[in-house]
Parts: sequence; structure tokens; C-alpha cells
Amino acid sequence: MARLLETKNRKKSNFYVTIFTVILALFGVAMVFSASYYQSLSKFGNYYHYVKDDLMWLGIGMAAFIICGLLNYHIYSVFAWPLLGIGVVLLLLIFTPLGITLNNATRWLDFKYFTVMPGEIIKSCLVFWIASFYAKDPDRIHRLKPNAAVLAVLAFCAALIVLQPNLSTAGTVVLIGIGMMFIAGFSLKLILLVGALGVGGFVLIILSPKGAYMLERVETFFDPFKDALGSGYQVVQGLLALGSGGFLGVGPGQSIQKTLYLPEPQNDFIIAIIGEELGFVGVLALLLVYLMLIYNCFKVAMGAKDYFGMLLAGGITLHLAIQVILNVAVVSASFFPTGVALPLVSLGGNATVLFLAEMGIIVNISKHTIDEIEAEA
Repeated sequence: MARLLETKNRKKSNFYVTIFTVILALFGVAMVFSASYYQSLSKFGNYYHYVKDDLMWLGIGMAAFIICGLLNYHIYSVFAWPLLGIGVVLLLLIFTPLGITLNNATRWLDFKYFTVMPGEIIKSCLVFWIASFYAKDPDRIHRLKPNAAVLAVLAFCAALIVLQPNLSTAGTVVLIGIGMMFIAGFSLKLILLVGALGVGGFVLIILSPKGAYMLERVETFFDPFKDALGSGYQVVQGLLALGSGGFLGVGPGQSIQKTLYLPEPQNDFIIAIIGEELGFVGVLALLLVYLMLIYNCFKVAMGAKDYFGMLLAGGITLHLAIQVILNVAVVSASFFPTGVALPLVSLGGNATVLFLAEMGIIVNISKHTIDEIEAEA
């Protein structure tokens, strides 16, 4: 009887991960169209340019979701080192002629027919690698050299991303890595020590000659209205959008801030448009869907049949949760203004495909747990 109930619970988690992922992806398409059609008309002469891109990436992402849902998740352990190598090589290619510079940052690679954002790819690569690294020898988490090696890899990847410059992605990489180490059993005291060193490193970076833009963003965080038409412009316009929405919003499609006031509203600040059009109720409903998705991903991690599955699902859950928290914090001026996409909702691209692939992996981990329970019953 207990086995039967456990199987039903696993199947529920599997179903909920799938349904909440699809809900977020479809809602994202609707909001990208609503948020972007003025920008699209202004830049490209038609209303549908951005939503067509979003649908294309969503289609690729859903294919990745299905494939990863069917593919045995243990394959990522076999290819963990090559995937990490690919991720690092892509980060290094940023500093070659393949790198695309926009708004004083070089974060994309141009492969003629498509672009790649290595900072997004390395997050998933590190999740696979760290999960595999500790799963092959769980005792590594209690030894100095293996943990120092993981921290060195995280620091190296973060440093390459900071040089782009892209501090938010670098911070996300470090948070995911440290979070996975904590899940694996790394001492909380040591994590706090590493965190303190990280804060010290951040201070040194913003005080360095190349840290001027970061210092400007820190100042914007403390008072975005100090330079409301300059460095604080996007944050201020985002706050105006959220404030204008009130409790129930101004109505779907009725946003004022998206009419060329809020820059690129279909991207990192899309939740500001959601708040304006759908109000506090709409934002709360969206966050509840995210919460339920994160909760069910966490349940899959806790119920995984092996250590690798637990760490892999845990890392993916951390990736999702950290990006949601940072995005909402940035748009609400609760964190330094920086580019963090809202998972599955912001305009698609590398991030959308990777998140959908990761949700497929969660489904596969859950499915293998169900199969294992049913086989033993």
C-alpha cells in the first residue's frame, strides 16, 4: 500500500512539473507579444517580429523538453566533463572575433545563422558536472582538495563571465554551484566563509578601474531616482509600470510603459508589464505557479532513486529558483539592476531552450523513480 501511494505521489509530481512548465511557457508567449509589439513595430515595421522569435525558440525548447524527458538522465554523468569543456570553450570564444558587443558588453557568440550566450549554457554544464563529480564519490564533499577544485572551476567560470562584463550571470553561476555543494553536504560554516570571500571579491571588482559600470549599478540600487533619465531609467520605468497596475491591473494589452518608455520590455523586465496589465493579482498568480513548479521539482530531487539524480534535480531546481528570485528582486528595485531573464516567460532564446530541457530532465528523473518503484512492487 505504501509503495502504491509513493508511486502515485511521484506521478503527481511528474504531471505537475509538466503542466506548470507548459502553463509558464504559453503565458510567456502571450506576454511577450503584449509587451513587445510596440518595440517590434518601431524597430522592424511589424507587430510580430519578437513573438515569432519567441515561438521559434519555444518550439525548439519543447522538442528539447520531450527528448530530455525520454533520455535516461544518467547520460549527463557520462558526458559531464565534455559538457563542462564545451561550456568553458564557449566562454573563451567570447574574447575572439566571434563575440558580439552590444551596450558595452560582449555576451553573445555569432555563428552566422544563430547566436549563443555562453553564460547561460555554462550554468547547465556546471549543474551536470557538479552532480556527476560528487555522485561518483560522495565522500569528496568532506575532503579539502575536491571541494577546492569545484570552487576553482566556479571561480574561473565566474571570472570569464565578469570580464564580458556580466556580473549577474557570474553571481548566478556561483550561487548554483555553492547551493549544490550545500545539498551534497558541504559545511554551512564553510559556505558562509566562501560567501564572505565572494562579497570581498565583489567589492574589489567594483572598486577596480573596470568596475565603474558595476559601481554605477550599485548606486542606482540605493537610489534609482537620483539619475532617473540615465543609469536609473529602466528601474524607474519598471517601478512606474508595477505601480500603475495597482491591484487588478490596467487590463491585458493596455500597458503604457511598453509604448517605448520601458526599454526592451519583452526581456528581463517583462514582469513589470505583467504587473501593469494584470496587477498585483496577476503577479501573485504567476509567482504561485513558479512556487508550485519549484516545489514539485524539489520533491522529485528528494525522491530520486540515486545520489546523482538527487544532485542533478537539486541543481536544476536551484537554477530555476535563483533566477526567479533575482529577476523579481531586480525589477522591484530590491537588488542591483542587472540582466536576469525570467525563466520560461521572458523572450526566448538560449535560456528558454535550456530551462525547458532542464524541466524535461526533471520529468525523466521522476519517471525513472516511478519505474523503479513499480518494478520493485
